Amino acid sequence: MVKCNQKRGMFMACCLLFRGDFTTTHINSSIAKIKCRKDIQFVDWIPTGFKIGLNGSAPRVFPDDELAQVTRSCTMLSNSTAVKDAWVRLSDKFESMYKRRAFVHWYVGEGMEESEFTVSQESITDLICEYDELSAACEEAGDDVY
Repeated sequence: MVKCNQKRGMFMACCLLFRGDFTTTHINSSIAKIKCRKDIQFVDWIPTGFKIGLNGSAPRVFPDDELAQVTRSCTMLSNSTAVKDAWVRLSDKFESMYKRRAFVHWYVGEGMEESEFTVSQESITDLICEYDELSAACEEAGDDVY
């Protein structure tokens, strides 16, 4: 799980996994309500916006579990351009700690090479740039808001 403001980005993929006593009519009406909201945006290359998984069995409860027993549940898996903010925070923290050489000796002592830190930082920077490019391309194209 990643903490990010979904209103600052566009969804590139969204999968809703339903378990329990749901009907397809109920699911379709719920998705229609979500699409009517103006604060949720999808990129234009997703024609439907959602992938749906439906399992008729109720969620399992394990013995000595602290979760309450429920008859239905929904899990959302999504990818959004808003996750870029989390990568930026991670990159900033990593850079700050690496400049101070914090904990580097532990990793080197376990067999990691120092060049791997630089490669990792470059990989995160590339990922951030890709999300920036994607966000810019979506804004230029004038993606529809569902």
